[in-house]
Amino acid sequence: MKYLAFATGMLAATTAIAETPVLTVYTYDSFVSNWGPGPSVEKAFEAQCGCDLKLVGAGDGAALLARLKLEGARSDADVVLGLDTNLVAAARETGLFSDHSVTAEYTLPIEWSDSQFVPFDWGYFAFVKAAELEAPTNFKDLADSDLKIVIQDPRSSTPGLGLLLWVKEAYGDEAKSVWEGLADNVVTVTKGWSEAYGLFLDGEADMVLSYTTSPAYHLIAEEDASKAAAAFDEGHYMQIEVAGKLAASDQQDLADQFLAFMVTDDFQAIIPTTNWMYPAVTPKEGLPKGFETLITPEKSLLVSPEKADMVRDAALAEWLDALSQ
Repeated sequence: MKYLAFATGMLAATTAIAETPVLTVYTYDSFVSNWGPGPSVEKAFEAQCGCDLKLVGAGDGAALLARLKLEGARSDADVVLGLDTNLVAAARETGLFSDHSVTAEYTLPIEWSDSQFVPFDWGYFAFVKAAELEAPTNFKDLADSDLKIVIQDPRSSTPGLGLLLWVKEAYGDEAKSVWEGLADNVVTVTKGWSEAYGLFLDGEADMVLSYTTSPAYHLIAEEDASKAAAAFDEGHYMQIEVAGKLAASDQQDLADQFLAFMVTDDFQAIIPTTNWMYPAVTPKEGLPKGFETLITPEKSLLVSPEKADMVRDAALAEWLDALSQ
């Protein structure tokens, strides 16, 4: 009888586990790291969904789309979180995403209306440096300097792609010559943001491609005011990060619930001090103390998803040609 009771209990426990729905979210590596938003997001969402939220790191942002294209409708992902507006058009062209019904009072710098992608944070790309370093105020002066920089590959990294479009939008037909000037400043090109920032912190470069918000991490988490973002007078390119659900997902309702959760205070309040970006919807308590010290670009640069998709290949060819010489 004891064995029967034990077996019955085990069967009930196994059945309960089997009945717990799993929502699989592909995202970028830094999101799922111990210091990223992932652990807090997982805890907060599971507290209300009665599900198992499975966050899967898939490289950097641009690598997400490459993996999704490879897997197609067979992908295990229900939601992809970590694409940005520079990749939205290419993602839409895959036909793998379905529409959402999320509405929110966004506090983005631009009006947002997209039937398939929901924004969750935003920021401006910038080169981060030591606060005392007297940095150039534009790309041409940077190219003329002896400063060493670390950047990310635009084929695998959304910051890398953002830099590509930043230079292209600021300089147009002159972009290739700007890259030719910058070639000897580039110490290395990394696959993703984490590797690049780590090299900068290890003293391998004077500046690293990151965000105007990155110094907030050092200031708030480490009580260290030794880092700053260099202000460029060409303007700074904006990034808006998004998530979308896959049409082939067998967890459509749960995916909808997660996308709606993303724009609530429970998610948005996590973003500033874990992803170190501006939230897409300002939390009720506002931004943390320290964000007011960050530089605010005098000029914002951003191209439409359609234009980004149209110019990306030509801009990439210019970049590859300039850096290979």
